[in-house]
Amino acid sequence: MPLCFLSPRLPPPLVTCRVSQSSLRTLPPPPSPSPSPPSLSLSLSPNSTPPPSLTCELHCPHFELCSGCTHEFNLHRPAVVDEATEFFKSLGLSNFTFDSCKLWGWRCRAKLAVRGSSENPLIGLYQEGTHNVVDIPDCKAHHPNINAAVELLKKGITALRIEPYDEDEGTGDLRYVQMAVTTYSTSLPAAERYRNGKVQVSLVWNSRNETSPNSEKLQALANFIWRNGGPRNNVHLIHSVWANFQTSSNNIIFGNRWRHLLGERDFWEHVGGIDISLAPSSFGQANTRAFDTLLRKLQRYVPLGASVADLYAGAGVIGLSLAATRKCRSVRCIEINKESKLSFEKTVDRLPNIVDSSISWHHADTSKVNNPGKAHDHIFYELFYSWSHTYGAPYSSHLYLIGNRV
Repeated sequence: MPLCFLSPRLPPPLVTCRVSQSSLRTLPPPPSPSPSPPSLSLSLSPNSTPPPSLTCELHCPHFELCSGCTHEFNLHRPAVVDEATEFFKSLGLSNFTFDSCKLWGWRCRAKLAVRGSSENPLIGLYQEGTHNVVDIPDCKAHHPNINAAVELLKKGITALRIEPYDEDEGTGDLRYVQMAVTTYSTSLPAAERYRNGKVQVSLVWNSRNETSPNSEKLQALANFIWRNGGPRNNVHLIHSVWANFQTSSNNIIFGNRWRHLLGERDFWEHVGGIDISLAPSSFGQANTRAFDTLLRKLQRYVPLGASVADLYAGAGVIGLSLAATRKCRSVRCIEINKESKLSFEKTVDRLPNIVDSSISWHHADTSKVNNPGKAHDHIFYELFYSWSHTYGAPYSSHLYLIGNRV
């Protein structure tokens, strides 16, 4: 059986570039009549030199200190594009292209540290090489509603005298917060859904569970967020509030215990032609629009009736998208995080009735076959040869291995 690799690792995250006249650098007018304004979405060939008029800058006040972004200029064509082009050329693929779309407000999922004091809370990322938190209230990468939810959270911390976590002492209440934006709202026109995305807020609380002594402060903070950002406000900002309990002194953000506090329990998004469910404990791509673009391109490379193994599958978004759009014979999703299985099952329940694939989710660690510095072909062969005999998978002439980590 020939084994066909669809890149064991996906290319770096797609960046989206919204080009407007106000964001372009001032350049002398061309001798010819002015061309029509550039389109909002660009598709550039990596082998071509982008016109200077499309040079884009980040314009973020936090860039010098924050470790989140590494490029400030020419964001529509980062240097990594050339590296990716050469990489694919070395594999005999010369038609690699790079899509740029939104440069600002693209991040729909962010994990942020909470430090400082109740009077002056700091919510952001660590300064590079340190554990000093840089407050990033005006982050240009965040979806605007993440920044709005962070501002609301700060007001709650101050009003209720919530103590941010102190790493040196291991004291305090709130360690981290995860903000995730869902743009799934069928009640709004499609053009308005992204702008009006709602934020799922996950509070990482410094206690073992909801019965700990500081649990009343947790519920009070959740109530403050919901009361001031929930559906009864002029602006409905908050989708739901969750708690995660973590007391470990290591750098792992989340503990194993989650609790739904307020708002909607299910978090839905629409990407790759299907509705997907994502629990706060599940891995999700930060750039929703770019991920949707990537999935729709990927679908063109997978033939009808193929068998797919989705490595690092999370909730199985890539594999299930292919099952729905490419009529796959079988889809096997492999993920080490057991929490992702419930989201996988909810997504499967919403697949169109016409999907007739053999679909399954497997709890396993595939990191042993994801080291680009070593030859692991024999592991792939042994793994899937054994798999076909164990599960009786009806493989077609090609098996597609999809990696879901960027």
